[in-house]
Amino acid sequence: MKMTSLAGFRRGVAVVAACAALWTTGAQADTTLLNVSYDPTRELYSDINAAFIAHWKAESGETLTINQSHGGSGRQARSVIDGQPADIVTLALAYDIDAIADSGQIAPNWQQRLPDNSTPYTSTIVFVVRKGNPKGIKDWNDLVKPGLDIITPNPKTSGGARWNYLAAYGYALSQPGADDKAAQQFIRKLYKNVSVLDSGARGATISFSQRGLGDVLISWENDAYLAQQEAAADHLEIIYPSVSIRAEPPVSVVDAVVDRRGTRKVAEAYLQFLYTPEAQKIAAKWFYRPRLPEAAAAYPGRFPDVKLLTVDEVFGGWRHAQQVHFADKGVFDQIYDGGK
Repeated sequence: MKMTSLAGFRRGVAVVAACAALWTTGAQADTTLLNVSYDPTRELYSDINAAFIAHWKAESGETLTINQSHGGSGRQARSVIDGQPADIVTLALAYDIDAIADSGQIAPNWQQRLPDNSTPYTSTIVFVVRKGNPKGIKDWNDLVKPGLDIITPNPKTSGGARWNYLAAYGYALSQPGADDKAAQQFIRKLYKNVSVLDSGARGATISFSQRGLGDVLISWENDAYLAQQEAAADHLEIIYPSVSIRAEPPVSVVDAVVDRRGTRKVAEAYLQFLYTPEAQKIAAKWFYRPRLPEAAAAYPGRFPDVKLLTVDEVFGGWRHAQQVHFADKGVFDQIYDGGK
């Protein structure tokens, strides 16, 4: 099913819901789904799952169990390729789902099956600093100052880390007279200041906020706010750089698994549910930027306007960005291995 707009998609969902009684005849056998997700979505999907389980029970009479798996997005994609039986993947970036599609487990047109390129919510990249911002960090150029200690996860295993890297690279390219050579020099200086490369975004957040490592954390916006909420006496502050990136974490059913397990109908309904007003408000609650403006409006001031670059505009899409920057012997390997 291909949807060209969110409005049209929502009408389609309404038709499915209205027709549910035609194919539901009393209680159904219990069903289990596995959602393989990336690092900072634990709280989001815990709430989404509870809401969808109630929704599905009311529609179908079926008792549903949804299990979650979390970790660095690249590692999670690899686990699915290697056989983890995910009915659904909700990963940090399109390339990780493309990699599963390349293995033959997801249809090549997966990104056209849901609105907004199968991305029901977005995020961006921000900085987290200690109370009072003792290092005076205001923008990306402050991160290359000598003696600064940066915490960011490893782009080889973490989708969030790849967004961090591309946001910094895009900032460098946006400076007057800059080119790729200048951007790579900037990134080399930045990663010389990185003391910890955790495997995933949540691990990096824990290193900074709980273990007390580093002067600044480069973070998903949503994870930054969760860390700030959990910090005692407002010990952390969030800084928005002048330029960041629109992070778009996409979703898909894993076709080979849902067809083998007979879970396609409920798995597709789960992903469609992510676009409903109820789920969009849950996304906004957990600091993800919802697609529905009314969901964001329920939290005034929560999502500041920032100049956001996109992977398509600056890097030619995720497949190209992955090949150039994050593949073995790509730009990141050359910068990090050669600059440490």
